[in-house]
Amino acid sequence: MKAHWLLSLTLLALLSACTTQPPANALRYSVPDQPAQPEAASGNTAKPGWAYTRQAVAAANPLATDAGHQVLRAGGSALDAAIAVQMVLGLVEPQSSGIGGGAFLLHFDGQKVTAHDGRETAPAGARADMFMDQGKPLPFADAVQSGHSVGVPGAVRMLEAAHRQHGRLPWAQLLQPAITLAEQGFRVSPRLNALLQADALLKKDPLALRFFYQADGQAWPVGHVLRNPEYAHVLRGIAQAGSRALHEGPVAAAMVARTAQAPRPGTLSLQDLASYQPRMREALCFDHTAASRAYRICGFPPPSSGQITIGQILGMLGHTAAQDPEMAGSQPSPDWLHRYTEASRLAFADRAQYVADPDFVSAPAGDWRSMLAPNYLRDRSQLIGTQAMKAAPPGQPGGQTTSFAPMPAQTEYGTSHISVVDAQGRAVAMTTTIEAAFGSRRMVTTDPSRPGGFLLNNELTDFSLAPADAQGRPIANRVEPGKRPRSSMSPTLVFDKATGQLLMSGGSPGGAAIIHYTAKLLTGTLHWGLNAQQAIDLPNFGSLGGPTMLEAQRFERSTVEALKARGHEVREMEMTSGLQAIERTPKGWFGGADPRREGIVQGD
Repeated sequence: MKAHWLLSLTLLALLSACTTQPPANALRYSVPDQPAQPEAASGNTAKPGWAYTRQAVAAANPLATDAGHQVLRAGGSALDAAIAVQMVLGLVEPQSSGIGGGAFLLHFDGQKVTAHDGRETAPAGARADMFMDQGKPLPFADAVQSGHSVGVPGAVRMLEAAHRQHGRLPWAQLLQPAITLAEQGFRVSPRLNALLQADALLKKDPLALRFFYQADGQAWPVGHVLRNPEYAHVLRGIAQAGSRALHEGPVAAAMVARTAQAPRPGTLSLQDLASYQPRMREALCFDHTAASRAYRICGFPPPSSGQITIGQILGMLGHTAAQDPEMAGSQPSPDWLHRYTEASRLAFADRAQYVADPDFVSAPAGDWRSMLAPNYLRDRSQLIGTQAMKAAPPGQPGGQTTSFAPMPAQTEYGTSHISVVDAQGRAVAMTTTIEAAFGSRRMVTTDPSRPGGFLLNNELTDFSLAPADAQGRPIANRVEPGKRPRSSMSPTLVFDKATGQLLMSGGSPGGAAIIHYTAKLLTGTLHWGLNAQQAIDLPNFGSLGGPTMLEAQRFERSTVEALKARGHEVREMEMTSGLQAIERTPKGWFGGADPRREGIVQGD
């Protein structure tokens, strides 16, 4: 099966390379051949890495990647390609992202990095205690399925605003690939089939049950051609009228109606949808030195916790002395893993204490960069000893004291990542989400007689389910009306500090572990001399503040035992990253895609 898939990828690349390039400003989308088996049903599918000279697109599904590639060939910008990719992902990868969710987008125009915040917001009727029941937080699965979990979607309105600044092709053309695929159908992949089979909650929604499953309750089989005429209908409206077609009118009314249904009806209103506005934020960048070269690493500021936490981990590691080589063969050494996970615990303690929506919570010492200050990270690194910490305390960046309580550990899920570089030197790193797999498991349609639709997010479960601790101290990331929940999404752009030249675009899905997956990519490429594909292929690892997590069956027993000897509670587990990355090479660009998922890279 693996050989068949790789051969199919090769043929698809050759066919794309032979396509005549249409004139600028005219996208003539053609549906590519669709391999019946785009990914092994379980385990890893080896990815070769892909080299190009001018431009490239990396996304989580071959059909989405192809749509972005066709946009680039038609003269579209990196941002144009990302829009086309996102709309196709909402169709073929509905478990991870879509028009019912949100996204963080980093854009580089050749001179400046801008951060476009399309994160969902809490409705005006949201309450701090809406995830509490008899004084205790709801079980997480109950919170996800409740109407309270649905935030005001932001991805489409954010992309529309970004397109006004950075787009080159007409907006309507960028939605055509997804419209065409929704009408003609796409083959159900092994990954989508497996997730549908495993998800008992989705079947509780009558619309989703009718669309994703056969009459006997089994998921549509691998290779089944699934058509979504309702999604095509909604996208046509968005193509003609922009985000208003989603945030107002029949589609908005349908979203409100679905959110208002049991269990635990939510408060999403037409006014919440109509008034949603994306935010323009200043990208959060820090300097980092690796292998005697200075880099500038740019990511997303709060409400994302990703860039701060990655920067803290890498910064603290830079202040610790390696006792052994950082690599042991083809995987990180036990000594390096010990230091990395200890730095992670310290960083996640600060994350739990301080990071939340900056429109509601002030940064320590008035500046989020206080959490990345070299002197602060040097002092924090001194807490890393030879034995594992039982509990990592938060620090006081900038000498800041706070009245907030730290947020308890809480499950995070979901997302997809897109990276694009175009021939004019523009680049995008965008991470996009509906939170849990299949979001809130609430499907939206404007016409029940028309199959399909799209899924609503459960993004508000990224807030702390409990608004305060046992002593009554408020938690920074508690629910408040109009607030954006804290995220771990970590779209990343890397530059040469001396010249300002773009060197890499990357990111990953994976809930809170996104932080570790992206840090692994940066460590592998910048410190260990690996190319993007080799770095992505490395086994996954990390800590969210508690046990040391290692990707199951990827580490030597000697490594596991060495960590346990240092006092680590080791948990070997599935860690299904979905890294996508495109890096600069002397001859152009090289892209990598995670062997754990379906993604590929295409370009010219």
